[in-house]
Amino acid sequence: MNEAQKYKKATYHLWTFTASKMISQLGSHVLSFGIGLYILALTGSAMSFATTMICSILPRALVAPLAGYVADNYSKKRTILIAQSGTILTVAGLLLYTEMVGLSVYAIYIATVFNTICSAFSGVTFTSSIATLVDPERLQKAMSFNQMSVSIAAIGGPVIGGMMYGFFSMEAFLLVHMVAYVITFCLEATMNFTLYSTRGKMEEKENMWAGLTSGFRYIKQQRVIKTIMWVSLWINLFFSAIVVGGTYIIIELLKVKATHFGFVEASGAVGMLIASVYFATRAEVKAPLRFSKFSLILLASSLGLAIVPLITNLSYLTMVIFYIVIYFIFAIFEMGINMPIMVYMQKLISEEYRGRVLGLMETMAMSMMPIGMVVYGILYDTFPATVILLVTSAIIVTIALVMLRTSVLKEAHPEFYEQKVVTESVTN
Repeated sequence: MNEAQKYKKATYHLWTFTASKMISQLGSHVLSFGIGLYILALTGSAMSFATTMICSILPRALVAPLAGYVADNYSKKRTILIAQSGTILTVAGLLLYTEMVGLSVYAIYIATVFNTICSAFSGVTFTSSIATLVDPERLQKAMSFNQMSVSIAAIGGPVIGGMMYGFFSMEAFLLVHMVAYVITFCLEATMNFTLYSTRGKMEEKENMWAGLTSGFRYIKQQRVIKTIMWVSLWINLFFSAIVVGGTYIIIELLKVKATHFGFVEASGAVGMLIASVYFATRAEVKAPLRFSKFSLILLASSLGLAIVPLITNLSYLTMVIFYIVIYFIFAIFEMGINMPIMVYMQKLISEEYRGRVLGLMETMAMSMMPIGMVVYGILYDTFPATVILLVTSAIIVTIALVMLRTSVLKEAHPEFYEQKVVTESVTN
């Protein structure tokens, strides 16, 4: 295949995986919305709802490194299609069980665990494949399109789910999810996951333990990758301050109506969508870690600003608008952190280790979410919200300044800083 044919195929990939990701995510959001409302209506228990959330987070965090090993040592296309088939069969099994016995909470828990495991294998493998699906020049656009599809699904899923809930049974939600994944399977079956691969013929496969160990060893030898992973871990822990605190402050302390809080949360998805469009249409960021560092500092500053309605006497409408803007800004800066780093990681990590590194990174990030939620849940019951947000904001700024200090940035982007020195010398 010559370069022109490869470029044409990469363009096909760009649009195909965007469509497939959007369709599958839309199906997932519709089903998650329906299941959440169904469980609350059936049990009236917040704990039952929380258990569903745990079933959708914990298994993924546990199996992500294994998914990374499989992505690095086996056919990526086969892995993704098997995982997608697993999702389809799981939902089909739940649908059949519902028709024969009736839907139960425990059946939902079991199906959610299997879906989450399948999602971990397809998600990690697909993310590690993006750099081989499209040409390096359009990698940032591909990552942006990927995030754009997720954002659109996050906005549209609850809307469609809300309209369906009043008129259709849970079987309809299961059918929508299953049909979405069947379409996704068909689209992804047409893709060439080795189009821009730099690997030769795969050597003899390492056993699982040796493969995971060599992945750890690779990370340990790469100072920049190790730094990014530690930053990701700490940020996911401390960002729980707004994940937990946002709902608590806005609904419990400030007594904002649930319907209006929905607009606040939706503004975050809109912010991500706009940021995705921005990164898709601009040139690749020249110094990704430097860009992410400043985005992180700005995000932390925005977190500190979230206390304003708690210490001033704003009108109800002004307060709602204020948090709509804050959540919108959060999303913009969050994308400013994630997008440049993910593009940089795709290029920095050797292809034969990419799945394991991204899988481990996902495990570290996701494992911090439940820990952060528990820690901040206790903190918000013990200390004033203003103190928690200001201290967390200061900690995040400190992490950005210390862990992404200039020496680390120079090691990551030597050509950028050399060019900067030359430019300054010429100017002077």
